[in-house]
Amino acid sequence: MNRKYTFIVLTYIAMQLSVFIGMPLFYVIGTKVLNIAPKEAEIQATGYWLVFSFLLGLAIVLFLLRNKERQNKIERAEPLPLGISLAWAVGGIFLAFFAQILAVSIENMIGVKPGSENTQEILQMIELFPAIVLISSIIGPILEEIVFRKVIFGTLYNRLPFGMAAVISSIIFAFAHMEPVHLILYTAMGFVFAFLYVKTKRIIVPIIAHVMMNTLVVVAQRYIPEDLEKNIQSFIHLVRWMGGFIS
Repeated sequence: MNRKYTFIVLTYIAMQLSVFIGMPLFYVIGTKVLNIAPKEAEIQATGYWLVFSFLLGLAIVLFLLRNKERQNKIERAEPLPLGISLAWAVGGIFLAFFAQILAVSIENMIGVKPGSENTQEILQMIELFPAIVLISSIIGPILEEIVFRKVIFGTLYNRLPFGMAAVISSIIFAFAHMEPVHLILYTAMGFVFAFLYVKTKRIIVPIIAHVMMNTLVVVAQRYIPEDLEKNIQSFIHLVRWMGGFIS
């Protein structure tokens, strides 16, 4: 892995770990300086720091990638035409959901209960601090595709066959979500996004699929009115059966 990619990974790790410093700092500012009630200050500190840290992390990563150098053999190859790539991006949404269905079925057979604590926690945070939806639906997926597909998978794919590179990067992707019990599910989604990247030679394709998948989950579970929800029960039941995983 070259120096630029190493800095990108370190930036992502630092962004994740920054909550242990940033959130307490924002909480102290809220309670001591702005005289906000402790409970409200806790919510505000969590929300504002997450939004700030993810925006800063994305800005740093995009700055590091500003020269658009083709660092892996995927991007050194000729990409698919834009129209076909966009079709794969849309199709990738359905591939990702299908991978979830298949993975949840396997997990169910080995006794793993459906549903994701990670997803439920994110949805609860969105309820308390709506701006979090920017992280779960847009900023988070963009960062994850750059880090786990472009950087980690792309680097591995320079030396390893697709299957091995996809397995290793997808397992890292799964553990990064702090839910080892759902290793199969996150690995399956990682495979789909890696496939889209290799197929189209464009990192924007898995980014679009990932963004839309997460957005659909949030919309389905939080923002669809009850009367409309009754008219699309099959879709809602499908998402809920899958656990509505936000990756």
